[in-house]
Amino acid sequence: MPNRRHLLAGIAAAMTLPLLPMSASGQEKLPVVASFSVLGDFVREVGGERVAVTTLVGPNGDAHVYSPTPADAKSMAAARLIVVNGLKFEGWMTRLIKSSGAKATIATATTGIAPLELKDDDHGKGGHGHDHGGRDPHAWQSVPNAKIYVANIRDALSAADPAGKASYEANAAAYLARLDAVDAEIKAAVARIPADRRKAITSHDAFGYFVKAYGIQFIAPQGVSTEAEASAKDVGRIIRQMKAEKIPAVFLENVTNPRLIEQIARETGAKIGGQLFSDALSDANGPAGTYIQMMKHNISQIEKALGAGPA
Repeated sequence: MPNRRHLLAGIAAAMTLPLLPMSASGQEKLPVVASFSVLGDFVREVGGERVAVTTLVGPNGDAHVYSPTPADAKSMAAARLIVVNGLKFEGWMTRLIKSSGAKATIATATTGIAPLELKDDDHGKGGHGHDHGGRDPHAWQSVPNAKIYVANIRDALSAADPAGKASYEANAAAYLARLDAVDAEIKAAVARIPADRRKAITSHDAFGYFVKAYGIQFIAPQGVSTEAEASAKDVGRIIRQMKAEKIPAVFLENVTNPRLIEQIARETGAKIGGQLFSDALSDANGPAGTYIQMMKHNISQIEKALGAGPA
């Protein structure tokens, strides 16, 4: 029965085709790859039901030292839009795009942001400044910068899926209003911290944009990347500075080994002010499952640790 054979062959062929994700309304979703968890959250907020987002470096993952997988290459090849941070944050991305044969549009979320130039002493911390081209890539740590990320993502989604432009614009407008509220909340919290206590220690130098936007001073024994260990000289300098300036607290980070910060806390008597989320969100059930939750969690931990003077 040739008809039956043709039917079975057709079914077999269909089973080998990738299944495209569909929205609740039956609309084919736009396949988008985001390089790391913060960008993935931005894309979901702006894209809503119209997008299917694959995030390469997931919750609590460290993009500085990430090694792409064959599954990542497959996702890249299937994507119609790839969203990257830029500023040399994802040093492995160019190789992955090439090896995957990806034909998608590449959107750089930091376009239009004025990057922070790293100081000479940042270059000295394991050469990390050189790894990032002399610029700090952690621009999302400032909410005003996050708004630029969102606008860039809105425009990139609209270009990739013109039929969804009105939806992307509406989603982005609503999300930008929520970001304005978070920005005001952070500024109010910082204002409640005594000026002489607005300083703390973190593992690696991920909070430069936060410092510039909000006026909390963070000092880190590592540079802007986590790729190399801090030297004994760097750690000794931090400990002396903490004692001289009476820096009240140190913070753990979700993407770095806690041993270094625990050592500094022991040797200085400073309290550990909790865990901050720097380069990655937590998983969905954690305290920083979204960008807004991350920023709210971080400022809550900072205010709690620095806000009250000595008893």
